[in-house]
Amino acid sequence: MAVLKVLTYPDPRLKTISVPVEAFDEKLRAFVRDLEETMRAGPGGVGIAAPQVGEFTRVVIVDVSIKKNVAHHGRMLLVNPEIVLWEDMAVGREGCMSVPDYTGNVIRAQRIQVAARNEHGDAVHYECTGYEARAVQHELDHLDGMLFLDRLVSRRHDLFARIKK
Repeated sequence: MAVLKVLTYPDPRLKTISVPVEAFDEKLRAFVRDLEETMRAGPGGVGIAAPQVGEFTRVVIVDVSIKKNVAHHGRMLLVNPEIVLWEDMAVGREGCMSVPDYTGNVIRAQRIQVAARNEHGDAVHYECTGYEARAVQHELDHLDGMLFLDRLVSRRHDLFARIKK
């Protein structure tokens, strides 16, 4: 396993639209292991999408279980994911491994249903709420070449510099 290099804004590759996964083979599973190791190596990482490491396929991992008092499904690997229902919009603060110097306020659905495949090609389906729903939507945006910067409520009032520690 390896920690992969994360692309950071303004790298133009982050705007690339990803293609569906067609082969559910050992190569995909090896990539998923590296992707997960990369997510866990980042500070506070609760999600990562394949395009963030220069692999433009529709693969994301979300695991918000490190957050206290947050409803979650544990580690979710979503291959070729699609949101099939979303409800109850709300504003919330987001950050991103690919935008390390900023956070921002973004409107997202509070409840979603997502359908996808796992690393073996089996169908999976999740109903996510709150923070987990926000994280899934954030990661799925990467598959369509979008960053949270593209969804800010207001560039003037809702983008915040991270405080360096």
